[in-house]
Amino acid sequence: MVRPRRLAGLPERGRTILGEAGVGKSALVRRIAELADADGDWVTPQLRMPTGSDPLKKLAAALLGLADRAGLASSREHRIGEMLARVRGVSGAGIGVELDRGSGPEPYVALTELLVEIGQRAIQHDVCVLIHLDEIQNVTDDDALSQLLICLGDALAFEADVSVPGGRVSRLLPIAVYLTGLPDFADMAGAKKGATFARRFATTTLAPIDDDDLRLALHDFVSTGWPVADSRGEVGRVRMEPAAVDLVIALCRGEPFLFQLVGDRAWYAGEEDVISAADVRSGWLQARPEAAAHVERILGRLPDREMQMLEAMATLPPEQRTATAIARAMDFASASQAGPTARRLDTVRGIIDRGKLHSFRHRAIEAYLTSDWPDVV
Repeated sequence: MVRPRRLAGLPERGRTILGEAGVGKSALVRRIAELADADGDWVTPQLRMPTGSDPLKKLAAALLGLADRAGLASSREHRIGEMLARVRGVSGAGIGVELDRGSGPEPYVALTELLVEIGQRAIQHDVCVLIHLDEIQNVTDDDALSQLLICLGDALAFEADVSVPGGRVSRLLPIAVYLTGLPDFADMAGAKKGATFARRFATTTLAPIDDDDLRLALHDFVSTGWPVADSRGEVGRVRMEPAAVDLVIALCRGEPFLFQLVGDRAWYAGEEDVISAADVRSGWLQARPEAAAHVERILGRLPDREMQMLEAMATLPPEQRTATAIARAMDFASASQAGPTARRLDTVRGIIDRGKLHSFRHRAIEAYLTSDWPDVV
C-alpha cells in the first residue's frame, strides 16, 4: 500500500509499527526494506536508537548516504554544497551542533531540506526512499523526539511541482518512513506531540500470529520437506511429523520469538531427517529458561496497575472474565475504575482484547500466568 501510493505522489502516512518484544516488528520492516532494495529503491540501514543517543545525528549520517546514492555529492550547485556541509555538521555533532543562525536553519530543518532534495531526485529516478528507525521508544528527550518527528513529517507532507502533459501539478515525494518500537512510544508521540504526529503517521500494534498461519508456515516441512546439504554434498530434505508441528504451535503460543526459539532447538535436537515430537520436547527442555525470561521481561516493564489486572484476569476462568468480575478481583467498586487500565492493555500494549468477556491476546503471557507453561513437556 505505502510504496505504490508514495511512488505515485499520492497521500500515504508514515508507518509506526509497535508491539511487545519478540513480536517481529523489526523483522517485518527489515523484510519490507529488503524487498524495496531489490526493487531498486533507496533504502537506509536499520537505524537503531540506543538509549541516550542523538537521533538527528544518526539520521543525518543515513541521509548523507542516501545523498551519495542520489548523486548529490557530485553536484556543483553551491546550494547543494552548503546543504550537505550543514548536514555533515549535524552528523558530527548531533542536535547540539552550533550552526550560524544568521545564515542557516536549525539542525532538524537542515535535515528536512536534504531529505526533500533526495525525494525530488527520487522522482527523477522513479524510485522510493525508505527510512527505518528502530527502537524508537529509546528517544526519551522530548526536544529531540519533537525535532525528529517534525523533520520526517514535514518531508512526508512536502509537495513538489512536476511537469506533466498540459502543465504542472503538485505531488508528494516518494518517501516512506517506518518507525518500530515498544508500545510505550504510542504515549510518547501521541500524547506529547499531539495531532501533527497522528496526521502524518499511522500506528499499528502487532499481535501474536494465529495458529492456522503458523501451521501454514510449517506445511512445507510436512509435505515436501526443507532442502539442506547432506554429508555427501548432495541436497537432502528435512521433514517434520504432524505431531511435531502441533507441539511447536502449542509451545510458542503465537509468539514469533518463541516460534523461532522452539524451531531452532527442535532442528538441532535430533540427527534424523525427520523432526519428531520427541525432538521438539528435547529442544524445549533447553529453551524453557529463555522462554520464561522472555515473558518475564515483558511483565517486568508493566506498571503495577496493569500487572494487577492481568493477575486478576488469570485468577478467573475464561468464561467469567467480564469487566465487572475483573474489577471486583482488583478490589474496585465498579468496572469503570478498571476501564482505563483495560484500555491501555488493549489499545496500547496489545496484551488483552476487551469485549463482553475480556481475553488474553498475548497467549504466552496467559499461559505463564494461568498454567505450568513453560514447564509443560
